[in-house]
Amino acid sequence: MQIIPQSIPEVLLLQPQVFGDERGFFVETARQSLLDEAGLPPLVQHNQSRSGCGVLRGLHYQLVQPQGKLVRCSRGAVFDVAVDVRRGSASFGQWVGAILDDVNHHQLWVPPGFAHGFLVVSEIADFCYLCSDYYHPGSEQGILWSDPSVGILWPELPAGVTVQLSQKDSSNPSLKNQDPSLLPVQLG
Repeated sequence: MQIIPQSIPEVLLLQPQVFGDERGFFVETARQSLLDEAGLPPLVQHNQSRSGCGVLRGLHYQLVQPQGKLVRCSRGAVFDVAVDVRRGSASFGQWVGAILDDVNHHQLWVPPGFAHGFLVVSEIADFCYLCSDYYHPGSEQGILWSDPSVGILWPELPAGVTVQLSQKDSSNPSLKNQDPSLLPVQLG
């Protein structure tokens, strides 16, 4: 597996080796010894979601029990995004995005302290999260997916498809309007 630091070096793109033939494929999606070598913490919770084209989930983060997330798309395709929301970070407000799909099998490591979200760009997508800590619903926060100060370049959707958000995600504040006490702090 190749592990490639992104423009924000804490965000990693993992490119596993895919073994395929006329029968299908095999891919190793996680191995603790490899994750240890990459400096990732143990992953304690596994989540999966299914969404249709145009569904945008995010941008979420937790203050208590901040979660690092190793994410991948096991069916379909998504545009996945990590935004640095750590107060005091040199890359505060910057983002990294990658297409994750069931062809390239790439994965993205989204460190604790980053807001995370994805947009489904295929007809349907199954999205898998391996998390470094447990979900803590009372401390979940978010920032607006379309915040112009962050400037995420979301891909165009097929004709007639619009972005679909949950009520909660559509009411997230912009990063500059988020209460600073509700932003994580850069450690170290």
